[in-house]
Amino acid sequence: MSESIHNRIAVLRAERGTSRRELAAALGVHYQTIGYLERGEYSPSLELALRIAEHFEVPVEVVFSLRPFPRIGS
Repeated sequence: MSESIHNRIAVLRAERGTSRRELAAALGVHYQTIGYLERGEYSPSLELALRIAEHFEVPVEVVFSLRPFPRIGS
């Protein structure tokens, strides 16, 4: 039973004007990993999820969820 992990990485990056390459460099991962995460093609380890949340200075549940996030403006 493999559930998708939904995330707001792209939204958080856009709010802060950060590119995939910049985020990847800050986290010590390959920039393609950020794309895989954003598209839901890869689920992060707990450590990486926590590092991403820490980078954006938000709780991990603001970035990741087992359920789709509600659309903004709906």
